Amino acid sequence: MKFSNMFIPTTKEAPKDATLASHQYLVRGAFVSQTGAGIYDFMPLGKIVLEKIRAVVKEEMDKSGANEVQFGFVTPLSYWDESGRSATMGNELLKFKDRKNADYVLSPTNEEAVVNMIKNRITSYKDLPVNLYQINTKFRDEARPRFGLMRGREFLMKDAYSFHASKEDLVREFNLMEETYKNVYNRLGLDFRVVEADSGAIGGSGSKEFHVLANSGEDTIVVCPSCEYGANIEAAVRKPNKKEALETIALEKVETPNCKTIEEVSEFLNADSYYSMKAVMKKAVYEDKTEVVLFFVRGTDELEETKACNAVGALELEDANDEDLEKAGLVAGYCGIVGLPENIQVIIDNELKEDNNLVCGANEENYHYKGVDLTSMEGLTFDDLVTVQEGDTCSCCGGRLEYTKGIEAGHIFQLGSKYSEALDAKFLDANGKAQAFEMGCYGIGVSRLVAAVIEQNHDEKGCIWTKETAPFLVDVIVSNAKKEEELEVGEKIYEELKANGIDTILDDRKNARFGFKMGDFELIGFPYAIVIGKKLKEGKVELVNRKTLEKTEVEIENAVSQLLEIIG
Repeated sequence: MKFSNMFIPTTKEAPKDATLASHQYLVRGAFVSQTGAGIYDFMPLGKIVLEKIRAVVKEEMDKSGANEVQFGFVTPLSYWDESGRSATMGNELLKFKDRKNADYVLSPTNEEAVVNMIKNRITSYKDLPVNLYQINTKFRDEARPRFGLMRGREFLMKDAYSFHASKEDLVREFNLMEETYKNVYNRLGLDFRVVEADSGAIGGSGSKEFHVLANSGEDTIVVCPSCEYGANIEAAVRKPNKKEALETIALEKVETPNCKTIEEVSEFLNADSYYSMKAVMKKAVYEDKTEVVLFFVRGTDELEETKACNAVGALELEDANDEDLEKAGLVAGYCGIVGLPENIQVIIDNELKEDNNLVCGANEENYHYKGVDLTSMEGLTFDDLVTVQEGDTCSCCGGRLEYTKGIEAGHIFQLGSKYSEALDAKFLDANGKAQAFEMGCYGIGVSRLVAAVIEQNHDEKGCIWTKETAPFLVDVIVSNAKKEEELEVGEKIYEELKANGIDTILDDRKNARFGFKMGDFELIGFPYAIVIGKKLKEGKVELVNRKTLEKTEVEIENAVSQLLEIIG
């Protein structure tokens, strides 16, 4: 392809709301054009990159034995009513009526549609397993679309759904998809990490996320440098932080004037805050009600809200205000496990389960209890509630956990029978008994990967595409295309590179200065350039490595062979 034949309107101006490098450079480099909040059109260069990533995803999914299908972008709302997600998805699910007043949605995901496709078409265990996937447009009505392709409302996604006769076979496919995803990200040249994750609105028991490591990532990832453990902070676990148990003492109510925080109480009582219970009051939002719930964690820990939300089965948690607490009979700053109103739902962190000498609020202003013994109390509910901190001990190997940042680019789930049961999709097992399908779900954000590559690979000048994702691997730059001898050499090298199977673009623009052409090369981020310019009289051209910006002079006749050797 030649620059003179392509629509590549690069610009120096970045969008005013563009804070991420990928957002700035994809717009400035003429890869995408914004048409609305969180909605982007792909221009020629962007379409090439998108299709290259799509092709890698498709090739690896086909190798895994999955079958490609295509679901409608528009789905009947009735599917979502059957599964119950029409209510739980909230406002992100865009609903509309057609001219006949029928209800539809713009699909953000297709669990319901794929179950409808399989239902009554697979009736025997002999026809299982099967894995169906598509690479198709999705829409999620984000409240705050931002960061360009990273958090758009309309996006291209690969979503796959597998059906199985047993949980064991589901786990086998889940593991196969993990390896398939690793192949995708490795081929794309990305530095990534597989992490344990929360299943969120999709549901299911087990899930893993695939994060492209980048400082700009929205997600905090907990990793262990001593082993392969990694988890999104929402799902991270640690080896319990345990200190020596204190001797049990009698329960004692003590006055703690104006001491509301753990630090204030611990200082006043001259006590270690480790041996205290921190109360966190939240308002849980359910489909049909809201109620105040109470979480207790150790005084040295912080509540992880996603874990807390899952522990009470709520749609979401909100901060409880003074009016909420008053109605619930709770006293802010002095809330404790002893003497609570009976109607309050209480969850205690697992690491407090065996503790017998704790300080906590007395549910009375200016008072706390000492000597609280949880081992003597009945009917308590425990769960994992804490936020794992840097320096905590890895539960796998005993190493010290660290934080890093990641961009979620893939997520795989073991759904179990959640959707097949809800939509009454069954098959006959080996004993002739009707069973609900065991299901898996596997997603890759294809358009998001376009941005993720740049978040991990850029500098102050622009994009640096990996070999597999670059719109063109080589940019042959003719310094002055008005000079016939320069253009002739450029076209010869261009044709020779194409003959060797190298995706190449020839910058043959006659109305663009050399400095502008080099600026476009750096901004767009082609991995390599061959520059035909002032050294032509000496029979030489320059090879430029975009990543390092190193320039090497080579003889014209050796330019292609030397570049092929570098590319490998």
